[in-house]
Amino acid sequence: MEYADFLDESYEPGAEDLVCTFRIAPGEGLSVGEAAARVASESSNGTWAALSPESDVRQYSALACGIGGEGPHGTDITVAYPEALFEYGSLPQVLSCIAGNIMGMKAVDTIRLLDCDWPEGLADSFPGPQYGSDVRTEILDAGDRPPLATVPKPKVGLSTEEHVDIAEAAWRGGVDLLKDDENLTDQDFNPFERRVADALEARDRIEDETGERKDYLVNITAETDEMLRRAEYVADQGGSFVMVDIITCGWSGLQTVRRRTEDLDLAIHAHRAMHAAFDRLPQHGVSMRCLAQFARLAGVDHIHTGTAGLGKLENEDTPGINEWLRSDLYGHKDVLPVASGGLHPGIVDQLLDALGTNIMVQAGGGIHGHPDGTEAGARALRAAVEAHGDGESLETRAESVPELKTALDKWGTDSPR
Repeated sequence: MEYADFLDESYEPGAEDLVCTFRIAPGEGLSVGEAAARVASESSNGTWAALSPESDVRQYSALACGIGGEGPHGTDITVAYPEALFEYGSLPQVLSCIAGNIMGMKAVDTIRLLDCDWPEGLADSFPGPQYGSDVRTEILDAGDRPPLATVPKPKVGLSTEEHVDIAEAAWRGGVDLLKDDENLTDQDFNPFERRVADALEARDRIEDETGERKDYLVNITAETDEMLRRAEYVADQGGSFVMVDIITCGWSGLQTVRRRTEDLDLAIHAHRAMHAAFDRLPQHGVSMRCLAQFARLAGVDHIHTGTAGLGKLENEDTPGINEWLRSDLYGHKDVLPVASGGLHPGIVDQLLDALGTNIMVQAGGGIHGHPDGTEAGARALRAAVEAHGDGESLETRAESVPELKTALDKWGTDSPR
């Protein structure tokens, strides 16, 4: 087969095709069509040398079948992959096809995987979320409002005692979830098992005091066997959630954890640390939209998706990603998007106007940096969220909630930089 065999703009993808949209800038001397054919060839069963195989392998060939208009970062193309090309239930194998060697080909100066349209058989070979947004009511008492989470600050360096003291104050002030951050796992200053046991013991005390269910997003990220051991420890201690740095630990590790958490009745909180290595450049890599799709198939229950331009971090199309996470996917449960990074009570109403209330809101400095401390900061955030749900302005609610007034006086209604 030759490269031209992998380009057919008249082809209409079928229901059993995985259809991927790429943005490409062709390499020197190649047209968009020629480069697109090479993408389809390299990511399925082509090679640089023309072959005449004795068996007909065309049924397993990808086809570049759509070429769009040119933009500032390249031209959008679509490639249809026959479902039979993939190993069911193996994210590593699927991604080795659609985001593998093609990312380094000379045939393209740049290439970015933008979106995927999944066939039912392939999608159904993955478990999807165990809980999804149902954690709001099945594990927590959030009801219709966004669950609230916080990371003790500074995120590393605190002793276990300091960590738990901050957790108690945050839970008492109205936060639902304590959360480890991406690089807190099992360090000498705050060992994993002691932190989990002490924090969950404190959670039980605060639940008795407040009458609300509280919990802890425990970072179990490690070598795969150790992640399983840590997940079992969390379950033994009465926890309901684990957190995994899904990009740095890898899709295989995530899939293994998902199988074990099914038995342990644990929800998975997905931290996306390292995602920007794939998605920050608009002309190259893998979009956050696609990373979120892979995570949903693998079975996470929540994932960080950004703050729609608010907060301190660069964001892709947060509303569009969130919409996909809630969309129908052959009966798979949805995923609860998490907004985090530079949030504080003064911008919560803007955040919820932009993204809706079916999200989790996580604030760190926007709670612990409150002039009156963590508990006051938690009360301010909770009041801001509840004011939005009641259709009341932050300024009006602040008249009856002094902690919120103090937060607005300190941070105003602008995003940090």
